Amino acid sequence: MNTIEIKNLNKKIKGAEVLKDINLHLEGGKVYGLKGKNGSGKTMLMRAVCGLILPTGGSITINGEQLGKQISFPRSVGILIENPSFIPGYTGLKNLSVLAAIQKRVVEDEIRETLEKIGLDPDDKRTYRKYSLGMKQRLGIAAAVMENSDIVILDEPINALDESGAKQVRTILKEQKERGAVCIIACHDSEELNFLSDEIIEIAEGRIVPQASQSCH
Repeated sequence: MNTIEIKNLNKKIKGAEVLKDINLHLEGGKVYGLKGKNGSGKTMLMRAVCGLILPTGGSITINGEQLGKQISFPRSVGILIENPSFIPGYTGLKNLSVLAAIQKRVVEDEIRETLEKIGLDPDDKRTYRKYSLGMKQRLGIAAAVMENSDIVILDEPINALDESGAKQVRTILKEQKERGAVCIIACHDSEELNFLSDEIIEIAEGRIVPQASQSCH
């Protein structure tokens, strides 16, 4: 089973503590919702789990391997954090094909299927620079989930999406969860967050708020 073990995690940036003494055990087959105000440390925690920032203290262990010691990045992770960088002159399909070529885990048919699931036409000839905000968001989600990674991290996945897009995100998260991925999401719409998550983890000023890990269903 996929697991993420976070022990006494601390992170300082320019002398300021952005994460303080975080202890979490996250397991596959669940969606964990991070709840907290802007600047509470949600995105920092996501970045730390992805290996994008290194902890000042404590450890993050993914499937038995410690980040920064045995591995630099999780071996299998799909990420949507802040603005994904896509090539403006390429179509959605071409962009995802370029990304997929790095790991060689998925073939074109699977990429097409992922695009359709999130509501994008794989044969759309428009380039990324002509995409609407909603289309860009959908492509970012497709990039994060197309390889069926062990860990799926989505920061504000329903941002800029209409109701049909939000429904597609729900379906995709359900699929990822059923395959045993550890899913971590953050969403400023607390109703939607409760709906999407199996467990809510509340963060305030870089700390986990006690008793916040409650089941939503």
